[in-house]
Parts: sequence; structure tokens; C-alpha cells
Amino acid sequence: MSSPNPPLRVAVTGTHGYGRAHLASASQLEADGLVRLVAVADPVPPDPGTVPDHTRVFDRLPDLLAEVDVDVVTIATPIHTHLPLAAAALRAGADVLLEKPPVPSMAAFAELTAAVADAGRSCQIGFQSLGSAVLDRIAALIAEGRVGAVRSIGASGTWLRRASYWGRSGWAGKRILDGVDVTDGVVTNPLAHGVATALAIAGARGVDDVTQVEVELFHANDIEADDTSTVRLHTSAGLPVTAAFTLCAAQQTEPAVTVYGTKGRLVFYYTSDVLEVWTDGAAIPQRYESGRTDLLRNLVEHRLDGGVGLLVPLADTGSFMRVVEAVRTATVRAIDAEFVDWRDDGPDRHPVVAEVERWVASADEQAGLFSQVGAPWATSAG
Repeated sequence: MSSPNPPLRVAVTGTHGYGRAHLASASQLEADGLVRLVAVADPVPPDPGTVPDHTRVFDRLPDLLAEVDVDVVTIATPIHTHLPLAAAALRAGADVLLEKPPVPSMAAFAELTAAVADAGRSCQIGFQSLGSAVLDRIAALIAEGRVGAVRSIGASGTWLRRASYWGRSGWAGKRILDGVDVTDGVVTNPLAHGVATALAIAGARGVDDVTQVEVELFHANDIEADDTSTVRLHTSAGLPVTAAFTLCAAQQTEPAVTVYGTKGRLVFYYTSDVLEVWTDGAAIPQRYESGRTDLLRNLVEHRLDGGVGLLVPLADTGSFMRVVEAVRTATVRAIDAEFVDWRDDGPDRHPVVAEVERWVASADEQAGLFSQVGAPWATSAG
């Protein structure tokens, strides 16, 4: 898409971590003539060579907004800063690309929703997997009955995070920081894409598209938040959706969302945009690979042409925020030491929960919580 109008003025907030991806997207859009990266904001200066010479550099987004006119702002900052920074950008007349999770509570979600409406601007949430073309193929396969009637949808992930991950910032692994909700944890942050993708496939995006939400939250690390957890909910249509995650696996594997049908299953590896179609009796799956639409590009094109719909508008993350709220208000229990094997030393030290891969798979397949599928550390956790 090219534009006869002057390039949109883009600002990137948070230039490290996932903010580097926003810088790369802005660079490509600038090369295409759609935007100009006018400014960035981060207390830590951007890495050399990551921003053009014409880009102004600020420590804080409010200072940037006071001095530079912007059309689009990306925000990849600590979770508890999302609401005030997004609200400030919206008030300045900018559309916003806000990283996940949008905010740490339903109360904050209501505030942000009101800020979007008051400003008359757009807020896209950075669930990159929801830009995948695989989602349309999954919908088509379900509609044609390729795997029969859908019984349940499960998200699973077995990841490994070391001590350096939890020590990288003051908010990592926190539920509350200085009296402010953070709601970090495996469900709401590192593997949140799995939850959001499963909900999208289930057709549950809005707040009212989800009924009861059950969570079991555990940690093996010495943190406030959860690192090994299950979530089970039902959509308003009655479809069960389950998420089973850990950051305490022996090794990291690719996460997936699986549609379980009466005649087979669809397995979506959402980080690589690969879909496997397993039908009953098949020895090997059919395999599809696809691309995805960059969410900043989609937001820019929406700003230039209102006829282009947003892929992940804030309202469509209401169901995900129901899960965030359930996590925020639930108790996190420690996994007994007898089920935890600590490996490596120093910043590489990390816990491995006994047979956690087995129990993640069981919860995913059976649409159950860890305690219901028999994980021994789930029933004995303190």
C-alpha cells in the first residue's frame, strides 16, 4: 500500500526487548514511504544504528509528546505503565500499538477503553499471532468439517526461563509493584499469545464471549507470579478452551494451539505460522505454512484508510482480559521442592518441574486443570 499523503509520523516507546521489533517495522514502513520515525522514548538510549539520524531521542514519552507531533505511537514497556502511556498518546491524537498484555486488570481495561472512545482514536494490541493467515485457513477447515465437530481448543507451551529472565527488571515476576498491579506471569505475559490465539479461534474475543474462568497458578521459581499454570474457560457458545503452560521445562519447545475435533485435530504452531491437519487414520499430517500481517503496518494502513479494519482492536481482547483478571485475583501456590530439580548456576540457574511436559500435554488433551489430570505437585502445592 502506498499513500499520496505525507508519511505518518511514528514514535516508538521502548527501544529494547520487543521494542526492537517495532523499530524494525517502522524502518520497513519508512522505506516504503508510509511513515517517518520522528522520535523514540526510552530511559536507556537506543542501541547504535537502530534509529535514523533524523529521529529525536527522549527519555520519556510525555516529554516526546510535548515537543513532537505524532500520528502513531508504539508502546513496548513494563505492563504497569501501559495504561498511563497509552492514554497520554491517545490524548495527543495518536493511534496506538500497545504490546500485550494490554493492561494488568479489568478496571484498567475499562479505563483504557474509555480513553480510546474519548480520543476517537484506535488502539491495536500486539498479539502478533492474530495477524497470521493461518487463522483464516483454520476457520475454513472447521467450517467444512475437516476434523468433525469441535470438542475443545487447547493452548500448550513448555518453555524454559533462567534466573536472568526474572532478574532483568524490577517488575519481572511481580504481581504488584509499589501498590500498582503488574500481573506478570506465564499466562498473562510470555505465553499470553497462546491464550489469545485459542480464544480467537474459538470465536471468543469480547468480554461477554467468555463465561466462567478457572485457573490454577503455581511457581517453582522464587517469584510472586506464576510460572506453571492451567486455565480452563467456556465460551458463551459452550466450547471449552484450556491453556496449560510452564516456564520450568527441561528444554524449550514450540508452543501450539490445538483444535480437537471428533474426527481429528488441527495443530497451529503460532510462532512459526505452521498448521498441521491430523485426520483420523492418517499416519502423517497435512502441513500448511503461511505468512502474517505486521500489526504496525495494519495500524498505519487503518490510519490512512478507515476502510482497512484493525486485526486486534482493544475491544477484541476483552475475553483475554477476563483471563488476566482471573489470574490477578487467584492465589499462586509454590510447587513442593521434592518435585523441582534445580539446574545450572548463577544467571543460568533454572528449575525443572518433574514430568511437567507430560502434565501440560494431559491438561491440553483432556481440557482439564493440572490437579484434575493428576499432576502430583498440583495437589500437594502449598
